Amino acid sequence: MSPLRTRRMKRILLKLSGEALGGNQGHGFKSEILKSIGQQIRDAVHQEIEIGLVVGGGNLFRGVQGMSEGLDRNSGDLMGMLATVMNALALRGVFTSLGLSVQVQSAFEVGSFVEGFSVFKAREYLSSGNVVIFCGGTGNPFFTTDSAAALRAAEIGADLLIKGTKVDGVYDKDPVTNPGAKKYRHLNYQTVLEKRLAVMDLTAITLCQENKIPIRVVDIMDGNPILRLAEGEEIGTLIS
Repeated sequence: MSPLRTRRMKRILLKLSGEALGGNQGHGFKSEILKSIGQQIRDAVHQEIEIGLVVGGGNLFRGVQGMSEGLDRNSGDLMGMLATVMNALALRGVFTSLGLSVQVQSAFEVGSFVEGFSVFKAREYLSSGNVVIFCGGTGNPFFTTDSAAALRAAEIGADLLIKGTKVDGVYDKDPVTNPGAKKYRHLNYQTVLEKRLAVMDLTAITLCQENKIPIRVVDIMDGNPILRLAEGEEIGTLIS
């Protein structure tokens, strides 16, 4: 039986957690993971699918981690935002080595080696076949990179927001500690908000709901989920 398919996507915003880049340990970089993600994106770009990417920084530093060490929330979040810039540079290096044209845009000024965010330039880059990596979150503390992903998806007019994780969808319980956990194939935004399911933060879900941006939660290392989703295959969990 062939997998279910919906309409083909033209422009996608991929949200990658920092922890996804660190493999099983969730720390630092795993070159094979960065390369696999780059190869997936290259396959999609070759099919004329436009890819924007928002990356987190949890593999290097998390604001919550800073608070546990005695830092105030502002300082911790700013350090976490800097960590996303480091991840963006690592991804750019690997993607470029795979033959992709890559632009990095930061929500705050960090130096001449990274552009400042411009939605007009981002759209132009995407239309020209460039992969655009958005880093620095929203540029403000107290907002997660999930919120940044939803914001950028709305700004660039993405057809789909893919949240690439280490789990193959959304479950009613933690599938790692609960073998009998039930996987949801489809959820609506309101259910996610009401049940406070650990998909994305409430701001991100609300932004996607208001702008009618569907979300797919997938295991980023399970085959080639980016291209499969872009071509309309129904995998992972859909929130719409």
